Amino acid sequence: MKATDVPAIAGAYLFEPTPHTDERGFFCRTFDAGVLRSVGLDAAAFVQDSVSRSARGVVRGLHLRSGAGEAKLVRCSYGRIFDVVVDLRPDSPTYLGRSFLELSGETQATLYVPAGCAHGFQALTGTADTSYRIDRPHDPTEDVAIAFDDPGLAIPWPLPATSVSRRDRAAPGLAEVLERRGS
Repeated sequence: MKATDVPAIAGAYLFEPTPHTDERGFFCRTFDAGVLRSVGLDAAAFVQDSVSRSARGVVRGLHLRSGAGEAKLVRCSYGRIFDVVVDLRPDSPTYLGRSFLELSGETQATLYVPAGCAHGFQALTGTADTSYRIDRPHDPTEDVAIAFDDPGLAIPWPLPATSVSRRDRAAPGLAEVLERRGS
């Protein structure tokens, strides 16, 4: 497994496993505490795993947490997703930077999203399973959503949004969220 910097987001990493493939399929390691430690991350800090299943065209996000924020490891374990990260850390050298990556069950790559960054994705296949490992127990009172279709962000979603949660459809734009945060 190797770790690669995500240039548009300071402190974000892509962890790419080395699959062992044969006539049965493949086997690969999707989490390695030593590799996380090699880039300065505390592997023991991750306390909760979750998974979502989405149909083609579904958009989830853009989400982040208030307070201390939430770092997460994101992996598409089945299918393919268009993954988006927006850096909302005012002191970051990549503040307001955006990263667009494709994650897939074929590669099993894992994206590290630092605390203070908004995250979202769109399912590109009929079924896309996305796994999350987060560094704090979820507290719904800290949930923040940003409009996935905010013209100021101009996210190039590859497909029309076929389904978006009520909460995400009603989410304010980035400028309003930043104003509320005092950023």
